[in-house]
Amino acid sequence: MLKIVLPKGSLERATMDLLASADLVVERGSDVDYRARIDDPRIDEVRILRPQEIPTYLEQGLFDLGIAGRDWVEETGAELVSIGKLEYSKATTNPIQVVVAVSKDSGVTSMSDLRDGVRVSTEYPNLTRRFFEAHDIKAEVSLSYGATEAKIPEIADAVVEITETGRAIRAAGLVVIDTILVSHTELLANPAAASDPVKRHAMEQLFTLLAGTLSARQQVLLKLNVSSDDVDAVIALLPSMKAPTMSALFGNAGYAIEAVVPRRGINTLIPALSDAGATGILEIPLSKIVP
Repeated sequence: MLKIVLPKGSLERATMDLLASADLVVERGSDVDYRARIDDPRIDEVRILRPQEIPTYLEQGLFDLGIAGRDWVEETGAELVSIGKLEYSKATTNPIQVVVAVSKDSGVTSMSDLRDGVRVSTEYPNLTRRFFEAHDIKAEVSLSYGATEAKIPEIADAVVEITETGRAIRAAGLVVIDTILVSHTELLANPAAASDPVKRHAMEQLFTLLAGTLSARQQVLLKLNVSSDDVDAVIALLPSMKAPTMSALFGNAGYAIEAVVPRRGINTLIPALSDAGATGILEIPLSKIVP
């Protein structure tokens, strides 16, 4: 039914891991194969291509559905339907940011300090030109094929680059003076395919699996026992998604409690629950959470 395209390169490993966790394992002969398959009745064809190309190919109707960043949608100007955001990137759950950076020794602190003729190196020439034009700056924009941070100061006065954490930019001796775009990874569709009710339903089902898997990565299931005397103190500590599930233990021996809680902070929550009287505490990883 669906022809899908997945990103090769920096987002590839994280995408393959996500699909596998969502029970949509990508099968291919080797890590360099561009053709693959997913054993799912909703998916007929899988191709793995550079994310820079994916929005254009989706717009042209060569594929029905794909995963790419909002940065490449804006760079190419492709008209697509977003099925939804997928909160993951190369190494974190943070969206990437497309930023303008200069040498920390340049004395430049904002876009207003840049003048006409400023040399800008970037992998996003269209996005960069539009941004500088919006600031009424006539920039000399050159296409970079990588190692963009290294172009300053001999080749460029400023760069437009992506960052997740800012570490690489700081390590290159650069500072960010503005943010052009905050870019999430998205599940994107060809408009004609998305308007087909059968295909759209399949797309949304796949998104449910992917989004549910990402949500589960941030949560764990806690199971514990507690006496009647301590139950109020234990319940007060639980930051559950909804009200905790509580059932009476045999022989009026207290209660069994289950709650889905954020993974962040679990290192302090479990000892606190124990201090409050909880016993038999189990932390259980989750595969998917579908609201």
